Amino acid sequence: MASILDEYEDSLHRSVSVQPGRASVGIPHSGYVNARLEKETPIFNKQRIDFAPPEKINSLVVSSNQLCMSLGKDTLLRIDLGKPDEPNQVELGRKDEAKVYKMFLDHTGSHLLIALNTSECLYLNRSVQKVRALSRWKGHLIESVGWNKFLGSETNTGPILVGTSQGQIYEAEISVSEGSLFSTNPDQYFRQVYTLEEESGPAPVCCLEIERGIEGKFFIIATTRKRLFQFVGKVPEGTEQQGFSSIFAVHADHLPSFREFPANLGFSEIAFYTPKLRSNPRSFAWMMGNGVLYGTLDYSRPDSILSDERVWVYPSDIDITVNKPISIVLTQFHFLLLLPDRVKAVCTLNGQVVFQDLFLEKFGLLTRMVKDPTVQQIWIHTEKVVFRYHVQRESRDVWKMYMNMNKFDLAKEYCKDRPECLDIVLAKEAEHCFQNKRYLDSAKCYALTQNYFEEIALKFIEAKQEEALMEFLIKKLSNLKPSEKTQTTLLTTWLTELYLNWLGVLQGDPSQRNLYLDTREKFRTFLSSPKNKDCLFNNRASIYELLASHGDTEHMVYFAVIMQDYERVVAHHCQHDEYDEALNVLSRHRDEKLFYKFSPVLIQHIPKKVVDAWISMGSRLDARNLIPALVNYSQSASTQQINEAIRYMEFCVYQLEETQQAIHNYLLSLYALCRPDSLLSYLEQAGTNPNRIHYDLKYALRLCAEHGHHRACVHVYKVMELYEEAVDLALQVDVDLAKSCADLPEDDEELRKKLWLKIARHVVQEEKDVKKAMACLSSCALLKIEDVLPFFPDFVTIDHFKEAICNSLEDYNKHIEELKREMEEATQSAKRIREDIQEMRNKYGSVEPQEKCAACDFPLLNRPFYLFLCGHMFHYDCLLQAVFPNLPAYKQAKLEDLQKKLAATSQPSKSHHRPKDADTISLGKGQQSREQIKADIDDIVAAECVYCGELMIRSIDKPFIDPQKYEEEMQSWL
Repeated sequence: MASILDEYEDSLHRSVSVQPGRASVGIPHSGYVNARLEKETPIFNKQRIDFAPPEKINSLVVSSNQLCMSLGKDTLLRIDLGKPDEPNQVELGRKDEAKVYKMFLDHTGSHLLIALNTSECLYLNRSVQKVRALSRWKGHLIESVGWNKFLGSETNTGPILVGTSQGQIYEAEISVSEGSLFSTNPDQYFRQVYTLEEESGPAPVCCLEIERGIEGKFFIIATTRKRLFQFVGKVPEGTEQQGFSSIFAVHADHLPSFREFPANLGFSEIAFYTPKLRSNPRSFAWMMGNGVLYGTLDYSRPDSILSDERVWVYPSDIDITVNKPISIVLTQFHFLLLLPDRVKAVCTLNGQVVFQDLFLEKFGLLTRMVKDPTVQQIWIHTEKVVFRYHVQRESRDVWKMYMNMNKFDLAKEYCKDRPECLDIVLAKEAEHCFQNKRYLDSAKCYALTQNYFEEIALKFIEAKQEEALMEFLIKKLSNLKPSEKTQTTLLTTWLTELYLNWLGVLQGDPSQRNLYLDTREKFRTFLSSPKNKDCLFNNRASIYELLASHGDTEHMVYFAVIMQDYERVVAHHCQHDEYDEALNVLSRHRDEKLFYKFSPVLIQHIPKKVVDAWISMGSRLDARNLIPALVNYSQSASTQQINEAIRYMEFCVYQLEETQQAIHNYLLSLYALCRPDSLLSYLEQAGTNPNRIHYDLKYALRLCAEHGHHRACVHVYKVMELYEEAVDLALQVDVDLAKSCADLPEDDEELRKKLWLKIARHVVQEEKDVKKAMACLSSCALLKIEDVLPFFPDFVTIDHFKEAICNSLEDYNKHIEELKREMEEATQSAKRIREDIQEMRNKYGSVEPQEKCAACDFPLLNRPFYLFLCGHMFHYDCLLQAVFPNLPAYKQAKLEDLQKKLAATSQPSKSHHRPKDADTISLGKGQQSREQIKADIDDIVAAECVYCGELMIRSIDKPFIDPQKYEEEMQSWL
């Protein structure tokens, strides 16, 4: 194991790659540089608003990008932050000394409530310019408002809750009239539903919040200076518009559940964090005398929505008697405390101050801090300046806090997009698991880190945790790239060694049987993993050596199957006399080469099963390659065992229709050895056509002769057309067989007669059976009694041949009569032919003077012409012009030659001094020659009518226009 680790370390140090911002060595130890590659922007980024108020700012509220600001005594400024250059100023129209005490803006930014210090309340809708007083609210100093986020709209608030400085909680509803600017009373109703008290009596209602849970359950949170109350109840479906009176009525006789703290700021404030628009808050932070009560909101709880509560005390530099906090705002992981001269951000995970922003004295004292929940922006103002904070990537360092709290899953969740941080978390988690002896979990985490591979491996080796080491190596192997082949090879080999060691240890302990089976299954999964397939295949020789060194033949076979090394598997089974298993492997994987290699061994032990397997392979096997196995087997086996070889050969011949000569020859040899009856039937089935016979005739003849199968020899002789040899051998077996052979040469009567004479001589001289000899005469028409008589001995009397001689004489008489009849028929036929010739010579046709040539349409009698029996008439030259192009080349040449000869005989002789007798002789000979030439020309030109004869039929596929003259003809038409 140590040598493998050393070799692995060497491979790591041989492959070094460095990338910008990341260093790696093989499987690196720390692949990330712990440095800021870009300037980090602060989480809370402050921006001063470019705004100079004409009067001091009394109050500021913001929601849904709508900002409302009270300036001086009588001015209200409204700004749509989407259109900041279009502010809207509204006058309150108050002539008295009333001042704005607090303002409340709903979640839609549509409804604005303005509480005055004179215990009056004004209302302003976003769509109007006129402020209206709420008469029913008069006489109450409003401290808090609980908006209805479920039924509220831009024109109607729905049922809302209002808290006063005297501890009363009122339910109210404000609605904007559809027909006019306002109805007579914009406040629809204003009725008390509850009074909050502390130990000293009624206390101001500092905050109100309405939330809806599951199954129509509502949660109402109300706070005083020291107490936090919860009202829980259901509002029947369809009755939500009726308000929350039923929830408060439940607690008319007893106090609801509440949390109380002893210290007192003189007020309290609660803040909520809502992750998404129009969703329920997920956490809360209540600023009170003892610190900040922080927790999450669980809407599934039956009696209290508050969960996971904890109190974070104020930082040490905050003294509630001197510089008490003014406001609180809650974000996802921080709450911000507003002090008169600064802002502090405290992490909700550990209570540590992570941000502090000190304001200059020139801006004045900080007055109020609010958050717009829709855009997650925080607003702070003094009497003359407004600031805005943008919250940017608040969760950037949360992973570190969760990591220090050992909440590694949450830490990984918040740094999954930052690999350098994720690596730190994984390393810390791995070390934590290792220290707590959770070695398998530690190995899984270490495998995902960039720590030095050799350090981690040695760490597990020193702790004697081989199982964890294996887990680490498996995970590390799965993370390697395909290009890292050296590392993959070493890890694969090492894991194989570890698995084999571990299996060897477990196998010897019966109490660890289940663990052994589980480990074996993991090892087999490792060997058969597609990801490791290429590596294992390329290094299969090393893996085989490891398996052999551990004596693990079971997994050697398993690995060979995975590698498709079936030759090794079959060889293993054969070595251990597991022939059935070997054959099963061959049959399952159907590899022809393996069949050829192992069949000689297998057929010696399980011949029937082997032949069955061969047959199941069908045409995929070449039977010629199996013949050596069958030959070796049949030479040492009994007749019963040879039958298996015959069975396979018959399958090849009759089912597969093999035509290879070697196969048919071998089947012949098996038949000749054990099945003579099948031999003859095979030969007869093969037929007598040598071109369709697939066995070697000479080999078959020699084989049959060696084993004394004469009938089979006779058949082969017949196929080879050696009829004399066939008859000679057949006469040794059966005369009838010889007769069947004698009739075979049908086209050679002389040979057939010779063969029958052989049979007759054998019957007469060998069998001395006169009757059978006479039967031969009747069987063959070519034999006569005179052909057979020389074979009989002299002492034989004529009585035996009387009938045959009479029959022979009768045949001669019949033949003579037949010849006479044929001569008479021939004489009559010759006579008729002579008459027909004479009739043809006298046949004529009449031509009218007005008849015209069928070719040129000119009068026929102007020039020499031809008249055909069909009635067509042609001038000599017209017929010659029509016939000549369609004549064969040799006839065209002959015709031209005849025309030249005819022209030569037409010229007068140039000699004027010949004797008269000579001229007469020459003239006579010239006229005879000229007539012959004309007759020859007529035979060629006028053999048939050019329109009715074969010439017209043969020209049916010729084009009307000669292809060579097509272009010329086409141009003539243009």
